[in-house]
Amino acid sequence: MKTLKRILLGIDSVFENFALLALTSMTIIVTIQVITRKLFNFVFFWSEEVTLLLMVWFSFMGIAIGFREKLHMAMDSVTKHFPARVNWVLDKVIDTCIFLFGLYLLVNGWDFTVLMNESIMPATQLPNSVQYAVMPLTGAMICVYAFLQFIGVDTKRHHGIGEGDE
Repeated sequence: MKTLKRILLGIDSVFENFALLALTSMTIIVTIQVITRKLFNFVFFWSEEVTLLLMVWFSFMGIAIGFREKLHMAMDSVTKHFPARVNWVLDKVIDTCIFLFGLYLLVNGWDFTVLMNESIMPATQLPNSVQYAVMPLTGAMICVYAFLQFIGVDTKRHHGIGEGDE
């Protein structure tokens, strides 16, 4: 069990670090693009396409990380008045809905990725499926996080970043 947990935490760390790397790279590329355009009237032909690719990947990975950290929207102004048992049932329903959303992304994202494999991005000459491959990956991660939360495993890795946390 300890080995499995270490493997899963390793995968999760790679996932999160890749998202951070995508955000950092996107910021650097856009900064360089603006500087070269304004000062030298020159733009790298691939910069817009790569920036869009990184933004899509970062955004989808951020969705999964947000579910892991339980940062998704919640309305507790009403539910805080419910008994603990009702809130427990609502939490299980929410975890199930999140799992189903992840499953939707996994299945339909895979289909869409395969469909887009035939077309090519103009600047980088990469298959368009590279841009959409993050959908099934995000869906799989959401399914894992939702399942772990459903069985009572705390998936939060960063504490104190939620609105209600202190």
